[in-house]
Amino acid sequence: MPPSELVSTPEAARALGVSPRTLQRYVKDGQVRPEITLPSGQYRWNVAKLRRQIGIADEE
Repeated sequence: MPPSELVSTPEAARALGVSPRTLQRYVKDGQVRPEITLPSGQYRWNVAKLRRQIGIADEE
């Protein structure tokens, strides 16, 4: 996946090995910030930036 590609919450959660609900809870608790929030309230994520936010090294 190119690092600049934005993905949905389920896709980002899968890349991290957590559930989508866990990722949504991280947002609510202020632990991570999505790249964008759509007008519908859904999040879009840059997985490389998300990994940096939670301290996981990028996988090549």
